[in-house]
Amino acid sequence: MGALLDLVQLRTFVAIAECGGFGRAASALRTSQPTVSQHVRSLERVVGRPLVERAGRLTRFTAAGEVLLAEARRLLAAHDEAMCRLGAEQVPTLTVGAIEHAASPVLPDLLTVLMSALPGHDVVFRLDRSTILAEATLRGTLDMALILGAVANVGGTEVGSLPLRWLASPDWIPPAPGAPLPLVAFQEPCGLRQQAVGALERLGWIVRITTEAANLEGILTAVKARLGVALMPTACGVPPGLEEVRQLPPQGTLGLRLLSRQGLDPAIEAHAGDTLRSFFAAVPPSRPFLTGLPGGESQRRDQYKTGHPISQSN
Repeated sequence: MGALLDLVQLRTFVAIAECGGFGRAASALRTSQPTVSQHVRSLERVVGRPLVERAGRLTRFTAAGEVLLAEARRLLAAHDEAMCRLGAEQVPTLTVGAIEHAASPVLPDLLTVLMSALPGHDVVFRLDRSTILAEATLRGTLDMALILGAVANVGGTEVGSLPLRWLASPDWIPPAPGAPLPLVAFQEPCGLRQQAVGALERLGWIVRITTEAANLEGILTAVKARLGVALMPTACGVPPGLEEVRQLPPQGTLGLRLLSRQGLDPAIEAHAGDTLRSFFAAVPPSRPFLTGLPGGESQRRDQYKTGHPISQSN
């Protein structure tokens, strides 16, 4: 018997086309990029011709690759239909993204609620930043994502909101008038970072980014180390070990949006949206916390506490 086409490898090949590349296909399939490349090489040995080729920095299918892609889709569709007729269809998988920093204190409950809202599915979660989750959902490597409304032009439906707070270490000392104000922020692109810088600059502050972080843990570590203030969305009050800086201008609330990939069953999206709206409506109010910066012998701290140096013109 001659060489046979492997269905797993064919699914990988189709994922490359649908996701737009080897790396994105690996992410969607929850495997490694070397594994994706190995599957393509195996298919090339079976077919006896190259299936992909480089075009500068891009990868595209050859003529043989386009033919195999069409055949792969037909073979996989026939296989899945046969499994369904035999009553042996696989449990569908849903890959759901969620922002860790928007609902950090209630994140375990949030993930549990989302799993219960998607019965009959194998739910896989991915925790990341809003911009990355939005991009992955728009290109189809995530089925749904809960993201911050600060991400521009991504659509989706609002399912809740969280208060924005300026956070600092309890013993952080604010800068003297005329000195730059240190800010801890997420790496670009980040709409929340742009909002923080804009709000401070409108008050006349010179803003200095002292720490850039890729995740929530990095932000909290830098703020606790007194490296600066951070503007953060929070649920259930202020994170332990930090205090809210009430002398800086209030920034209101930030919406949470549910974004779904193109082609997702509308019933799944609607049920998940209703569940999330109910969840965030029931999030308890902020826990008690100290306001402002603690008193002390530092003149700058006392002035900051009374609001005198909020504008650089003071």
